[in-house]
Amino acid sequence: MTTTWQDTQTGIRAHAREVAESLAKSGVKYAAISFVDMHGKSKAKMVPVNHFVDAALGSEMFTGAALDGVPQDVNDDEVSPHPDLSNPIIMPFNREIAWFPGDLWVGDVPFEACSRQILKRVTGEAAALGFTFNLGIETEFFLFTEGHGGAPVPFSPDDTLAKPCYDLRSLLHNYPIVDEIVSAMNELGWDVYSFDHEDGNGQFETDFTYTDAVSMADRLVFFRMMVGEMARKHGLFASWMPKPFADRTGSGAHYNMSLADSDGANAFARDDDPRGCGLSELGYQFIAGVLRHARAICAVTAPTVNSYKRLVKQGSMSGFTWAPIFACYGDNNRTNMLRIPRGGGRVESRAADSASNPYLGAALMLAAGLEGIREGLDPGDPNRDNLYQLSEFDLAQRGIGWLPRSLGDAIDSLEADPLVRTVFGDAMFSAFVTEKRAEWDEYCGHVSAWETDRYLRFF
Repeated sequence: MTTTWQDTQTGIRAHAREVAESLAKSGVKYAAISFVDMHGKSKAKMVPVNHFVDAALGSEMFTGAALDGVPQDVNDDEVSPHPDLSNPIIMPFNREIAWFPGDLWVGDVPFEACSRQILKRVTGEAAALGFTFNLGIETEFFLFTEGHGGAPVPFSPDDTLAKPCYDLRSLLHNYPIVDEIVSAMNELGWDVYSFDHEDGNGQFETDFTYTDAVSMADRLVFFRMMVGEMARKHGLFASWMPKPFADRTGSGAHYNMSLADSDGANAFARDDDPRGCGLSELGYQFIAGVLRHARAICAVTAPTVNSYKRLVKQGSMSGFTWAPIFACYGDNNRTNMLRIPRGGGRVESRAADSASNPYLGAALMLAAGLEGIREGLDPGDPNRDNLYQLSEFDLAQRGIGWLPRSLGDAIDSLEADPLVRTVFGDAMFSAFVTEKRAEWDEYCGHVSAWETDRYLRFF
């Protein structure tokens, strides 16, 4: 029997009614149907639970022209968020509100430039090849309070070590807020397996179990919002700025990627890998595809002017920045953009940072990897040296190129790469390039304190 549009609507209505009744019994008053702008910031239409059924069918509409990167003119038909009924999250910091990741629609069709829909289109391509794209994202962030003149300072006044990474005392002095964050993540079923004080003062990392890419992107969007709200209750603010301080380590959001086959087995794992990295031929083909498009991908996974102050060799009091600067791969070697951690079976992209839109970043990363698989590409041998210490001649001999050195450089690469337009669609592609070029141009025209200090009385 053929399922009609009316049958689908009836099924959604029944499912939404069940969800609304369950939420109401749990004390939930409101549903926040979330969607993101181009930057990956959580936006929402909020509805009382007794209006949730209509909202699930798209009753709540708005003009995309009100947001960055929801490319519409004010005279266009409005978009409406449709909640994913399978993934409600009761907010641990406000249990009267349930958060739903959502997709944007126009009338009865998906909105082409919706970030979440873009990722779902590419994961659909992977599914057609028999694969599920699994993704884990490491969350690094800063917790600050305002110091003299509004300058950001760590919550703990003795968090001043030159090498604070993994320092237990610094972690314990921030225990109340960190414990609240980790406890909430575990309450949501995310399975945190470690957390620590990172290499910057006031910087922390949480690591939790991977899942399918769409769900992981949903979780990162919610996580950033949740940490911000929890920090605010403690009189703090959370920062996802990739590089808040020139002399401290920045915040990455490393993508840990693998493909599962139709039986759920890891298609990247291989015990007898002749290259010694524990990765299958399929995994190497995926890597080759990502490297082919690495410079364009950077514009999406490192999407701000500030991102490229993280992607430098040095600039940290603890030594190296731990961030990649070259488009290459290796074994358990953190100087590569793509690293195969010990044990193999997954590929870690170290170029992504905490300010990125995870839907767009994951979509482009997966599309590039699938291209490598379809074309049977080979990335060559893994790099095992400290790449920071190699000369330009040595790098050239190995065919290793630089990642973009600035946002302007990255946008040039993105605009020249036809894969991006294919993945994003014309509307999102144009909106992304326009928005990011304007950001770069505005930065280039800004006169900074560094310039006035250096040149104002130069002669």
